[in-house]
Formats: sequence, structure tokens, C-alpha cells
Amino acid sequence: MTGALVSAARHAVLVVNWIVLGYFLLSNGFQAVLMTAAATDIRHRARAGWSEQLTLLLSSPAAPTVSVLAPAHNEAATIAASVRALLALRYPRLQVVVINDGSTDGTLEALRHQFALVPVHPILRLSVPTAAVRGLYHSLTAPALLVVDKANGGKADALNAGVNAAAGELLCAIDADTLIEPDALLRVVRPFLGRGDVVASGGTIRVANDCVVRSGRVVTARAPRRLLPGVQAVEYLRAFLFGRLGWNRLGGNLIISGAFGLFRRDAVLTAGGYAADTVGEDMELVVRLRRRGIEAGGPAEVVFVPDPVAWTEVPESVRVLGRQRDRWQRGLADVLVRHRRLIGNPRYGALGLVGFPYFVVIELVGPVIEALGVVALGLGLALHAVDPAFTAVFLLATYGMGVPLSLAAILLDQVAYRRCGRLRDRALLFGWAFAENLGYRQLSVFWRLRGLVRYLRGSREWGVMARRGFEPATAARNGAEVADVAQSCRSGTLDLTSAPVHAPPPAAAATRRP
Repeated sequence: MTGALVSAARHAVLVVNWIVLGYFLLSNGFQAVLMTAAATDIRHRARAGWSEQLTLLLSSPAAPTVSVLAPAHNEAATIAASVRALLALRYPRLQVVVINDGSTDGTLEALRHQFALVPVHPILRLSVPTAAVRGLYHSLTAPALLVVDKANGGKADALNAGVNAAAGELLCAIDADTLIEPDALLRVVRPFLGRGDVVASGGTIRVANDCVVRSGRVVTARAPRRLLPGVQAVEYLRAFLFGRLGWNRLGGNLIISGAFGLFRRDAVLTAGGYAADTVGEDMELVVRLRRRGIEAGGPAEVVFVPDPVAWTEVPESVRVLGRQRDRWQRGLADVLVRHRRLIGNPRYGALGLVGFPYFVVIELVGPVIEALGVVALGLGLALHAVDPAFTAVFLLATYGMGVPLSLAAILLDQVAYRRCGRLRDRALLFGWAFAENLGYRQLSVFWRLRGLVRYLRGSREWGVMARRGFEPATAARNGAEVADVAQSCRSGTLDLTSAPVHAPPPAAAATRRP
């Protein structure tokens, strides 16, 4: 009897191992398809000659107005420099909407002092319900600036207040700590100019840790020197450069990063704005916009544009990074459950038949399968159900095949954009691609599993995302540069190709999903 039980256990463990092996072969195979689609898309964009048209767009009266929405809560120390950097963005029809979300540290007073704010009659159509708006302010020195002062309601509520107040046809939602490259808006707006079916577009988010930052701009891109930021830099490259870009051709883009995304304002208003009852409000809005667009026969396409770049600081501690990945997994689960009717539904085309099933099977269930595979492999070795050859193939499929994909993403970036030009930085990125599987990958699985468990328990906790901040210049140098930028903004003579830039460290904020 004991022999029969052992034999049955060996057979069951072997079957599970084969199922997990097949799952990872399928998963990595699909990643290779995304990479091929991304390379094709980059080649197509290089031939389109968009770079020559950016200068024409700067002076075109046909350019749609873009309202940049910047929520702010207790950021008195950095808000003035952040707003100046936003006002210096190269775009012909720009509005900057700062939403003071119930700050208690003098954020509004800092804005009032730095930008000569004056109150305006609060005629505001509350198309999307929000916490009480206490006042609207225009700047006497920066006509493009509008400040909304409101009671505290959280990030989604603050963004909704910005949606109500914005005057632009397009909305650009950013995180408070995001550093946007000067021409990023010109690039991310391109899909809206030639097509009427686009409801949202997004650009690449890159890791700013250890880069040289001045006045809200990355002036020298460097690969992170520490392990955790380093492997995240590789993750971000892989996620954006062939993950999001590859979905352009497969029609299944579900995510525009909350750190930098562009949306049709009328579509956002019709959809009811950002959902305040989820920790994945950015992804939930994108899915809702696409779903409503398909159902109503309106704009429903989401386009990823790889060359507009925004930079963010990623967590450098295991505890903070774990909170972030836990929250991302809860947000993903919440969105997929909310919109579960899309799964396999042919009414929604590639979104329902390819995109949603992928995110359910690979992104949501992936950590469960990977953890199960590790346990099954260990049992298989203990019961002599698997041999060394199978073990080698299993580990290669589970971990080894991810390394060439990461290296391909780094090479694709170097060939197309060459952001890290120094040999040392390229070598570091290659090293982090190999190091990712040595502990970090396993920790990520644990964090995502924890996120799933906490989602099932109903947790909506955000978690504190304290970070190191960007390195400041000396106070005297920073003060002189700030004065120069402010004077240039007022006179309209700012040379955006050579303006000195350096920002003080941003307040602690939550890092968004890549």
C-alpha cells in the first residue's frame, strides 16, 4: 500500500512539473512575440520621420491644449521648483493645474508667494464628484498656471478635481515626483493628431536613481549602482520597451502609467473620472475607457509611444519595494475582477480575446504557478520523480529564458535610443539582468502572492513609499537657477535646450506601476 501511495505521489508531482514547465514555455514564448512586435514598431517609427515634425508642431495652432494635472499634498519644500519645471515644458498650448489636496504644511502659501496667485471666482462645473473645492487661483506671473485648493480626498479625488477644472482637450496625469523630459508632451501627443480612435497614450518611465538631476531634468542618464534599483531599471526597460510597445500591434494595452499618461478629457468625464475605491486607479481608468469606447463605438485605442520619457525614483529598500509590489498586485486583481466580463469576450476584439486573458493567466496567476512549480520541483527531486536533465530544462524555462529577453530589451534600447551611452552603464545593466533571478525574482513572487492574499481579505491600504530623493545642488546655486528659470518663464525667453536644471528632493510619494 505504501509503495502504491509513493508511486501515485511521484506521478502526481511529475504531472504538476510538466504543467508548470509548459506554462513557462508558453509565457516566455509570448514574451518573445511581444519583443518581435516591439522591434517592428520601433523600426516603423524610425521610418515615419516624426522628429522633423516636432518643430512644426511647436508653432501649430492645430495643437490641442494639454492640461497637466499635478496633485500635491504637503509638498511646500519642493512645489515651487516642480511647478517651474512643468511650466518650462516645450508645448505650444499648455496649462498646468496644481491640485492642493488639503495640505497642512504651507503648500498653498508657497505657491501663492512664488507665483503671485490671486483668487478667481470659483465657477467650476463638478462633472465628477470630489471633496469640497475651497478656491481657485490664477498666477499673475505664469498665465498657464491654475491652482485648485480643496479638502483632502486622496490622489484619485485630487485628479478628479483637476479634471473638472482643466481647460485642455487632453489631460496629462503625472505623479508629484515625476521628472518629464522637455519635449515629452510633444511626443506623447502624436497619436491624437493623426487618428480619431485614440483615447489614451503613454510614454516610457525610466529609473532616475543615480542619474544627474538638475531643476527637474535628468541631464546625465546613468545605470543604478545598487542592486535593487538596478534590477528595477532592467524591469522597467523590459516592461515598457517591448512589453507595452509590443501590445501596440496586438491591440491589448491595458496600462498607462499613472506617473505619465495622456487622456481625452471628454472621455474621462463621460467615464466618471478616476475610481477612488481602488489602489490601481490608473489601470482601472484605462480599462474603463477602452471598455466604454468599444461599447459605445467611440475612441477606444490606447497607444504606447516609446520615445517620450519621464523619470522616477524607484524604492531602494526591500520593505518599501515589497509594499509597492504588494499594492500593484492588489490593484491588478481588483481591475481584472471588476471588468471580468471582458475575459474571452469576442465583442471586445483583441482586448477581450488576447489582452485580458494574458493579464489574468500570466500577470495575475503567474506568481501562484511559479511558487507551485518551485514546491513541485523540490518534491519531485525528493521523491526521485524527476531526473537532473528535467530539472535543468525546468530551471532554464522558469528562470534562464528571462535573461535573453532582458538582454534583448537593453540592446533594443541602446540601438534605438542610447540613453546610457557609457560602456560602464551598459555593462551594469547587463549585470543586473543576470542578477535579477538570484533572489530578487523569488522575493517578487512572494510579494505578489502576499498582495493576492491581502486582496482576498479586502485590503485597500496604500502604504508609505518613503525614498531617498534626488541629490540637490548647493543652496546658492539652486537659488540662482530657480530665479533664472522664473524670470525666463515670465519673459517667454527660456532656452529649453540649455537651461540649467536641478530640483530639490521631492517629498515622499508612492511609486507607480511601470
